[in-house]
Amino acid sequence: MRLTSFTDYGLRMLMRMASAPDRAFSTAELAGEFGLSRNHLTKIMQRLAQGGIVATRRGGGGGAVLARAPHEVSVGAIVRLLEEGQALVECFAANGGDCTITGCCRLKARLRSAEAAFLSALDRSTLADIALGPRPNFGPPSGTQL
Repeated sequence: MRLTSFTDYGLRMLMRMASAPDRAFSTAELAGEFGLSRNHLTKIMQRLAQGGIVATRRGGGGGAVLARAPHEVSVGAIVRLLEEGQALVECFAANGGDCTITGCCRLKARLRSAEAAFLSALDRSTLADIALGPRPNFGPPSGTQL
């Protein structure tokens, strides 16, 4: 199974936010830290806010904070929210896709089972489990004299 970049980036942001759950993070700050598009992260943050994962505040001192404690948010719930509308295969799409073997396919049920097992495994982990730790210190920044 491959997750979309939307979900990948959302998980990265949340892992960072879970490392300091009481702190507000701006999308500009997170975009800079991860080298990602601020516009793209803004859309992800909006989805996370709509899903009740983060709470956002505008203005000076604003940003996004986790809406619940990191140990209360399962990774599976986040993936479900961010992957919403992304079908694993074409026939899983809301409109049923354009599959020519519907009715005689033996794969669909197995894929549904595998997808459910994947999400169930992610449900056993929380944001607290995957929060980013301190970044390793590999020495002074380049150009710095010791």
